Amino acid sequence: MTGVSLAPDPRSPLPSLHPAAASRVGILCASLLLMALPAPAGGKPPAPTLTPPLQTVDLNVGESQEVTLADGKKVTVKLLALRETRDTLRQAVRRAEVTVAVAGQKVTLVSANYQLPITIAGAQIDCPVTKGYRKNSTRDTANRDPWGLEKDARLRLWPAGAPLLNAGTFVYPAKQRWFASATQMANEPVHVDGGENPLARRIYYHYGLDIGGAEGMVEVVAATEGLIVSAGKAVLPGYEDTPVAPRYDVVYLLDARGWYYRYSHLHTISAEVRPGQKVKRGQLIGLLGKEGGSGGWSHLHFDISGRQPSGKWGIIEGYAFLWEAYRHQYHPALLAVARPHHLAAVGEKVVLDGSRSWSSSGKLTAHQWTFTDGATASGPTVARTYSRPGVYSEVLKISDAKGRLDYDFAVVNVIDRKKPDQLPPSIHAVYFPTTGIKAGDPVTFLVRTFRTTDGKETWDFGDGSAKATVQSDGNVVPLAKDGYARTVHRFAKPGHYLVRVERTDRHGFTAVAHLHIRVGQD
Repeated sequence: MTGVSLAPDPRSPLPSLHPAAASRVGILCASLLLMALPAPAGGKPPAPTLTPPLQTVDLNVGESQEVTLADGKKVTVKLLALRETRDTLRQAVRRAEVTVAVAGQKVTLVSANYQLPITIAGAQIDCPVTKGYRKNSTRDTANRDPWGLEKDARLRLWPAGAPLLNAGTFVYPAKQRWFASATQMANEPVHVDGGENPLARRIYYHYGLDIGGAEGMVEVVAATEGLIVSAGKAVLPGYEDTPVAPRYDVVYLLDARGWYYRYSHLHTISAEVRPGQKVKRGQLIGLLGKEGGSGGWSHLHFDISGRQPSGKWGIIEGYAFLWEAYRHQYHPALLAVARPHHLAAVGEKVVLDGSRSWSSSGKLTAHQWTFTDGATASGPTVARTYSRPGVYSEVLKISDAKGRLDYDFAVVNVIDRKKPDQLPPSIHAVYFPTTGIKAGDPVTFLVRTFRTTDGKETWDFGDGSAKATVQSDGNVVPLAKDGYARTVHRFAKPGHYLVRVERTDRHGFTAVAHLHIRVGQD
């Protein structure tokens, strides 16, 4: 991603918080005061004034519907088939495919899981969710239905070549690099905090977008202009029949489309964010954290909700919106994508897929894989088997004709099906800052291991320097302020560095994580 700069926008109404700790303390104090104040007068939610450029339809297999696109063109879309593939350990849906006909032309779509819309018959189309993700789900109960889906699948359509959201209305909500740390995106079973457990009877399919980052350091900004409906426990009255669910670490924002945006697990909330106040796109919301029901790993949970074809409130899948916004803001040359993560039994084949990676030139010249055991392979997709339980981090390197490169990491959870109670640890690693790093600058590295208190974490910074050993708390107390182990490293020379951290438990099972650090490459 040579040439990308994530420097604060000078037009932003609030200054950047980094790196002054005093500013963070001030925000925390102001946030605590805010929570004690009475909520301002509210009322009925305002009517939407902005029409989004997408049309959403829910269909059963065999059902069709005529859709009028945002440009006035009419197309008939029909759901022809649905296929859902489940793993052998948890019977969780890992891949859902729908075959649809758009204006009579057939196409197969993979539902969510880091997929983008496909262009066919003068339209763009994607599939955010299918019915299988609602079965045996921890989030599909009588009181909580995240998607509002009552049929077999949900489809969304845009005019071909049109922006996915109204131009100039949406920005990336975290001030850090794309995929700077672990993620859990829509329909992906949760895994970072050790959630992949074959003994768990119900599956937590993630909804919304989890963006991992450094606790108390990464700035979270408003993705859109809008009205603050709740901040912490303070909430506007009159919003009972909406997705708003106040919590001390959460902010809800309502935009002109009538969509509700949730910013969750915030370390602190900006003093400027108060119910009844309007915020500008890119304005500071707070700092990324691990508060609330985070599971103990530091990340921004960002989701969007709106009325669905069923008439219910439901999630509006936002991965494609984040992708579009990031590209327009920061103009990356390449974006490597090796996600979602995988769950497999010892000896079971795993197919790693880097085909969703992207180049601004339209063409990649190479996909190269380096595996945790040192083996290598080439090609967008590769197959592997694993002989030992562990959490593996497999390195994908992409490059183009100009010699530009990017990296991403495929996480593979491997379990011995004969000993499902002996789970390997999992691990979360982050760094800060993620941009603007020059040779000799201090870079803060944070790590936390889950599912074990055995051993210590060992860092290899990939620059030939001595390894560093730290010890996190093993997530014994998920919201512990000192749960992450911290170390600081300086890189002597410019370059791309692959940093590796690992921790081994008493069974000899190891969890590995990688980070891609760019020094002098912005």
